[in-house]
Amino acid sequence: MARVLIVEDEEPLSMLLRYNLEAEGYSVETCARGDEADTRLKETTPDLLLLDWMLPGLSGIELCRRLRNRPETERLPIIMLTARGEESERVRGLATGADDYVVKPFSVPELMARVRAMLRRSKPELISTLLKAGDLELDKETHRVRRGGREIHLGPTEFRLLEFLMSSPGRVFSREQLLDGVWGRDVYVDERTVDVHVGRLRKAINRGREKDPIRTVRGAGYAFDDQFTAVAQ
Repeated sequence: MARVLIVEDEEPLSMLLRYNLEAEGYSVETCARGDEADTRLKETTPDLLLLDWMLPGLSGIELCRRLRNRPETERLPIIMLTARGEESERVRGLATGADDYVVKPFSVPELMARVRAMLRRSKPELISTLLKAGDLELDKETHRVRRGGREIHLGPTEFRLLEFLMSSPGRVFSREQLLDGVWGRDVYVDERTVDVHVGRLRKAINRGREKDPIRTVRGAGYAFDDQFTAVAQ
């Protein structure tokens, strides 16, 4: 399990990032001040750092500079989050030592893809592209889904929905949470759309008397059946 440290003083954004990273299977810690993050990073080093530019106590730029001057963190993957979109500021952030640079507001699915790509380069042993449960498997890299040896053809939304649910077996997601995690917070989609896509996904992956791995929780939402996952073990 890859460990990610979020250093961000905007609590709603920090919570959103934590929720989505944990849904992807990462171990996540958060910190709201640059000086506190500096102290924490002297004690333990995560596998990736999401670092805000503007922080109380110590700026993200200064913290990035300090980390690059320490042997234990000089190769730590750092993605900088900032509202500064000018080219000169991006150059400054990258010159200080950031590996990637994301301008607010940003697409959460895009940021998750950047996190996966960076960890794939720096810690390939921690990133699995294959999700397996029972006789169902999903390959994130090739975007292929198989069940019982047969290939299942899914649309892009159904694929993202299945990937999101399979990443957290047993966890119940409300329709609103699924909208945020699959469609993104910056896209307006009616909650009933979730039901439509869940129906399409079920129709595609279930045949005959096969067990339905997607569980409907009345009044709460949907979950990928953790008992279905247990069958694979």
